[in-house]
Amino acid sequence: MIGYLRLPLLVMLVASGVRGAPISIGSKLQMFVDSHLIGGLKNAQLRLHSPVPTGIVLTFDKPWEGGQSGYLSMLKDGDEYRMYYRGGGDLVREYSCLAVSKDGIRWHRPTLGLVEFEGSKENNIFWTGPRKAYHESHNFTPFIDRSPAARPDQRYKAVTLTRIPTTGDNKKNVLIALVSADGIHWRKLQEEPIITEGSFDSQNTVFYDVVREEYACYLRAGQKGKRSVARTTSKDFIRWTTPELLDFGDSVPEHLYTNGIVQYFRAPEWYLGFPLRFIPPEERNKVGPEQRETDGFSDAVFMSSRDGLRWDRTFMEAFIRPGPDPLNWGGAHGNMTPAWGIVPANEHEIAVYWADHYDNYPKKDLIPRLWRGTVRTDGFGSVNFPYKGGELITRPLVFEGRNLVINYATSAPGGVKVEIQDGSGRPMPGFTLDDCAEFWGDEIERIVAWKSGTDVSALAGKPVRLRFVMHDADLYSIRFRP
Repeated sequence: MIGYLRLPLLVMLVASGVRGAPISIGSKLQMFVDSHLIGGLKNAQLRLHSPVPTGIVLTFDKPWEGGQSGYLSMLKDGDEYRMYYRGGGDLVREYSCLAVSKDGIRWHRPTLGLVEFEGSKENNIFWTGPRKAYHESHNFTPFIDRSPAARPDQRYKAVTLTRIPTTGDNKKNVLIALVSADGIHWRKLQEEPIITEGSFDSQNTVFYDVVREEYACYLRAGQKGKRSVARTTSKDFIRWTTPELLDFGDSVPEHLYTNGIVQYFRAPEWYLGFPLRFIPPEERNKVGPEQRETDGFSDAVFMSSRDGLRWDRTFMEAFIRPGPDPLNWGGAHGNMTPAWGIVPANEHEIAVYWADHYDNYPKKDLIPRLWRGTVRTDGFGSVNFPYKGGELITRPLVFEGRNLVINYATSAPGGVKVEIQDGSGRPMPGFTLDDCAEFWGDEIERIVAWKSGTDVSALAGKPVRLRFVMHDADLYSIRFRP
C-alpha cells in the first residue's frame, strides 16, 4: 500500500487501512472543492481556480449611479442576461436599476420610463424609496422564483432593506418583500416586513431552494466578533424561521461582508458562496502606492456547502484579489465585491462578475466598474497533479449509473488513468489500472473506458473506490451517468 499525504481536516482512510462508511453519491455531480470524497493523495493537492478576467463590461457613470453603485445581482431569464444594481452616489436617495445583455458581455441600460430623476424618466431606474438613507433601494436583491407553486404575477421576488421606527428617534433595519411578473414592474408583497431579526446592511441573498423545497434567505449576522452570515427559511415567503448562524467548522473566523450564496445551476445540491472578505484598517497599515486613507480593505473568497448550513473553507486564499490597481487598495472596502449570481457563459465556462473602484471615503471621485471573468464549468477547484505524477484514491462510494464521466485537463505530455477498486481497496477485475489506456486532453465530460468498454453498471450499488493516476493534469469533477 502506498503512503498518502494527509490533508487538513481529513481522516485518511486508505493509508491506515481503516474501512470507512461508503458515501452514497448516486449519479450526482461531485466537484473537487473540498476533501469530502478524498481518501488519500500522493503528490497531489486541492487547488482553487480564480476567474480569468475578460474585461470591464460596464462603468457606472450615469448621473443616477456614481461612486457607491453596487450590490449587483445577475440573473439569466431565457436568452436574456439581467443585472440589477444600486445607483445613487451619496446613499441619501438610492435607485434600483436594470441593465440587460444578450451575451453577458455587451450590456445596455433600457429606458424604462418608470422613475423620475432630475425631471426625466429617460433612465433605467425601476424602483426607489423615500429620500432617506437605507430605504427600499439600498440592497434590492431579486430572484426568479422556481417554486412550482409560484404565481405568474409573482414570478420574480426580491428582498430589500428599509427602516421602521421603534422608540423615540430610533429606527430598526428590516427586510420587506417585493414581487413582479416581469422583473421590471414591482410592487410590495405587503406593507409589513417579512424578516426582522438581523442587521441587513449588506446584500441579503434569497432564492427558492429546489432541493429543500422552501425559500432561503442568507443575511448579515455576527459571530465570534466578526461580520458573518445566518440563514432563515420560509415555506410561503411571508413567515420566516429564526435566523441560524452558518457553521464554518474550525476555519479561521473572518469578516464576510456579503455572502453571494447560490445553488449551483448545474447541480442544485451544491451551495456555493462568494463573499466579500473585509479587513479592518487597524489590521493593516496604510498601503498602496498612493498611501490613501481607507475604511478597510477587501477581496473575495470562495466557500461551498452540501446542505446550505455547514460550510467548507478548504480554500482560505482569495478567489478574487485586488490586483495591481492602487485604487482597489483604498477608498472603501467595497472593492472586488462579487455580484450575486453566477450564470452560464457557454457549455465550457461560467460567467462571474465583480465590481471595483468603489468609493465613499475620504473622497468621492471614483466610478465603480463591472468586471467579467470566466471559470471552467464545474471548475472552481480541482485536484492538481504535478508533472512527475501523483495519485488520488477516493473514500468508498456507492453510485448509480452506467458510465463514469470526468471533467479533466492535461498538458500535452500529461495523462490520466483510472482504476476501480472494491471498498477495501482491491482492484476490480476488468477495471484495473492496466485495463485503462492512458488518455489526455481537456474535456468537460469524458467517459472513462477500459479494455472491456465503458459500462460500469455491474458495480452500481456496491461500495467501490476510484483510483486516479495522473500527471501534469487537473481533475475538476466526476459523476456517474445513467
